[in-house]
Amino acid sequence: MPLLGSGNNAGRGAGHQRVDRFTGRKSPSKFNQTQGLAVRNAHRQPVKNPRIQNTVRLSAEGLAKILGDLEARVLRAVWQIGKPATARAVHTVVVKRHRVELLTVITVLNKLVTKGILRRAKRDDLLHYEARFGKEEFMIRASRRVVEGILNLGPKAVSASLVDVLADRDPEQLAELGRLVRRKLRSQEG
Repeated sequence: MPLLGSGNNAGRGAGHQRVDRFTGRKSPSKFNQTQGLAVRNAHRQPVKNPRIQNTVRLSAEGLAKILGDLEARVLRAVWQIGKPATARAVHTVVVKRHRVELLTVITVLNKLVTKGILRRAKRDDLLHYEARFGKEEFMIRASRRVVEGILNLGPKAVSASLVDVLADRDPEQLAELGRLVRRKLRSQEG
């Protein structure tokens, strides 16, 4: 990333500016002394919701239905680590079950950052990645996105299908759905 200024501390001191490689805009570089983090691209607004692809792969399992297979493996590894981790640390977890090169994991990590699913920060001259959402919160957001897309098929048909599938697969979950619907209707009335 090109820096304006000169010397070894270019871009780190007050008054120096950094050129954002994506937008080409100049922005002041901030340095957080307490954490040793270079905070870059502070002018960008945070992504509110993760960007999830519009297609659902029905044949895939779990997260891979809405993310790619490798994206799902990498995200699960980040959750498993449970704290900001380097690409090498994530790779070490992923490679235990899936043979993949480090550079491929780095590419996927950066892709997940772009989608707003992970965040990235520089610590001790290394990029560290962490999940923006816990597993449960991410699944709720992803499920909502999928349901919103499915409702485009027709709300009546989707509702009937959901009830039929739950009745066949998990009657207890169907009863829970009934309780949730009644609670929501009461809260909207009152």
